[in-house]
Amino acid sequence: MTAPADPLIAEAAALIGDPTRARMLGVLMDGRARTAKELASLAGVSAPTASGHVAKMTAAGLVSVATQGRHRYVRLAGAEVAELIERLMIFASVARPAVRPRTPAEAAFRKARTCYDHLAGRLAVELVAALVARDLLRRGHDGFEPTLAGERWFRARGVDVARARCSPRAFARCCLDWSERRDHLAGALGAALLAALIDGGVLARRKDERTLDVTTIGRRFFAEEVGLPDLGALERPGVLA
Repeated sequence: MTAPADPLIAEAAALIGDPTRARMLGVLMDGRARTAKELASLAGVSAPTASGHVAKMTAAGLVSVATQGRHRYVRLAGAEVAELIERLMIFASVARPAVRPRTPAEAAFRKARTCYDHLAGRLAVELVAALVARDLLRRGHDGFEPTLAGERWFRARGVDVARARCSPRAFARCCLDWSERRDHLAGALGAALLAALIDGGVLARRKDERTLDVTTIGRRFFAEEVGLPDLGALERPGVLA
């Protein structure tokens, strides 16, 4: 009996499983484009080594490369790749017990970070829980769905809900947070919400990191408009089991 065609699982797994390429893909999970030189520095390898890895990942469709002037910018090829990396991170985390963050930097990363183009971390899951509790967001069959009041809430915060609905990607996907093991909001609506929170000065990106900082405006926003007053409790090293 003839064996079925190879689905290239082994090839894709080998590409992602290489430690250096895994570090590069992890860096690109913040949704920003990087030069090969920046990726080399962040992954701790030489520029020629980084370029070789980028070439392999480009050929496999994991990343895309755009040339601008003298620089070549690398980014994840799309949301599908980000979802794949995210699911692998979840699988890896489930295989081992939850651990307490050992440093303030680790605690901040678990508190709020980007997951490609949407908000992740403890702040993300608490935000979703608050919106569900206030009946602004409901769990549907295959994701979340804002109520009429929820649509007004999103629009008041600069989120174009209608445009998100028209996106070719999932509208409001439930995404299991790898560090919290609870759902946060992904999909087109999750991406639009994160962009609005950053544009509105609620959250601020850290340079060369996925960690997000809650600004002074953000502390007021989460306390008054979401009902999360004690944000410091979200990042204290002792709060995780």
